[in-house]
Amino acid sequence: MSIMERIYSLKGPGNVIAGIGSIEKLKNIVSEEKVKNVLLITDKGVWNTRLLEKPIEILNSSGCTVRVINDIPPEPEVSQLEVIFEREKDYRYDMVVGIGGGSSMDAAKIIAALFTNKCNVRDIIGVNKIKNKGITTLMIPTTAGTGSEATPNAIVLVPEEKLKVGVVSDKLIPDYVILDPCMTVKLPPSITANTGMDALIHAMESYISVKANPFSDTFALRAIELISRSIRRAYNNGEDIEARHDMLIGAFYGGLCIATSGTAAVHALSYPLGSIFRISHGLSNAILLPHVLEFNMDAVIDRYKDMAVAMGVAKESCTSEESARKLIEEINMLLKDLNIESPLKEKDISEEYIEEMAECALKVTRLLENNPKRLSKDDIKAIYKKIVE
Repeated sequence: MSIMERIYSLKGPGNVIAGIGSIEKLKNIVSEEKVKNVLLITDKGVWNTRLLEKPIEILNSSGCTVRVINDIPPEPEVSQLEVIFEREKDYRYDMVVGIGGGSSMDAAKIIAALFTNKCNVRDIIGVNKIKNKGITTLMIPTTAGTGSEATPNAIVLVPEEKLKVGVVSDKLIPDYVILDPCMTVKLPPSITANTGMDALIHAMESYISVKANPFSDTFALRAIELISRSIRRAYNNGEDIEARHDMLIGAFYGGLCIATSGTAAVHALSYPLGSIFRISHGLSNAILLPHVLEFNMDAVIDRYKDMAVAMGVAKESCTSEESARKLIEEINMLLKDLNIESPLKEKDISEEYIEEMAECALKVTRLLENNPKRLSKDDIKAIYKKIVE
């Protein structure tokens, strides 16, 4: 369908504050919203870095009572979030604050919604299943990766289906976002690499999605430019605040891309890797990216040229095919420079496992339908074989 035959929209967080030291604006937010009781959600890794000392100090000095959940697991399961909410449901909170990576922010968005909806997590899995807007939310990312702070999405794991699934609703879009690069400087190199690649892939997949539009195109190309020029610097020197700033803004733009366009086959194929092997989301996406790029190339080769130019590895004078090859070469070089390798190559993955992975991936129709080229079960198995052999 031509872009002239489609209607597209852009929805994002209500208020976004960014820049070095912008965490200080937290006191303005709670003052404007007359917040007294805060539920702060994070994970053990972020908690142990002591990054939360500053925001908690600001909240306390602003007269807020803060209750902290600091044990959100990576790739949280449905039942784990339901246990947390059951524990908290009788408290009266004015705001839920998510500080951390995608798992913490996704958990914060879902739990905020449960406070105002008579349902459990399973009831809202899918698209537009949330009836009422949740209590006020504020997201403060400490990684430059998921873009959850900008999206209407939250991802949860359903173990019995061996699949990660999405809770997708405009009512999950955060009310406030603070993008302070100082909150990301303690991110370890490996997590910087994996989450940074996740952000880059959000932009790339949104740009080639069948739902791509002028809104997503604008944010995607700028995100690709920012991330590709800064990710190596952030990886090699976590204190490089300029690189951290670029990564954080690029990841936010990637989130806006997801909100208006959406990811595709890389993400669809990564979900079984997270649910079956518990490989982190960013790493799963990264090891799949070059192989999915190869598969999709002939369907959107002109768009590959645009991305290669944005990354600075091709010139406008290059042909589309030459540019596309340069793009894939750069992605492979980037993975090498970031020391990203498939952990599955060290395992003995049988044909039965590959079959199971492909079956699970085929269920992620919400994302596969965004891909510019249809994938059969055999196509998916062939891609999986490349990351396990």
